[in-house]
Amino acid sequence: MVPSTVPRLVVITDWRLPSERLRWALTRALDAGPEVAVQHRHPEATGRRFLDEARELAALCHPRGNPLFINGRVDVALLVGAHIHLPAHGPSPMDVRPHLPAGRWISAAVHDVAEAHAARGANLALVSPVFAPGSKPGDTRPPLGPEGFSALAAALPCPALALGGITPARAMTLPDAAGFAVISSVLEADDPTAAARSLLAARAGRAMLRTP
Repeated sequence: MVPSTVPRLVVITDWRLPSERLRWALTRALDAGPEVAVQHRHPEATGRRFLDEARELAALCHPRGNPLFINGRVDVALLVGAHIHLPAHGPSPMDVRPHLPAGRWISAAVHDVAEAHAARGANLALVSPVFAPGSKPGDTRPPLGPEGFSALAAALPCPALALGGITPARAMTLPDAAGFAVISSVLEADDPTAAARSLLAARAGRAMLRTP
């Protein structure tokens, strides 16, 4: 299923969480609306397991109309009818685009100016790490901060989503962000729906939405 608008919040999977917790959190996050997408990332998985998980996520996302992105595996994205997220050190969007059906989207990982220029042909970019990522305490890369993010966003040919340590308060400091990508701030929240809505509201510069 092809979404009508660019997602404003991408929730990246963390399969280190207990499986029931992850599935519950993703389901609740998608309750925040069609602007929420899921990115399937599981670098430790075998090819078969990665595909089985992708099919499960497709069954969760597609009936609701929420976008699903598959990390790095064009073959899996094609098999489950999903969009593709390209890591920085791999095929470029221009390499992949001719092999995708019409309407499929490409997101690209961007960490510096060179990667921003290489993102030509992508529909959106995940720029990181903007702040110290909560899900990667051992990450030694210096955070970009709001100014660094703005500089990379300006160099991109597509909308830039901020990734890395994003909270609603920090999101308010990123006026150039088209949206946000998160892991722990939604998946480990007591109420993933409220957490997702808070981030969507922060992007719009409005007060946080109330939990219904």
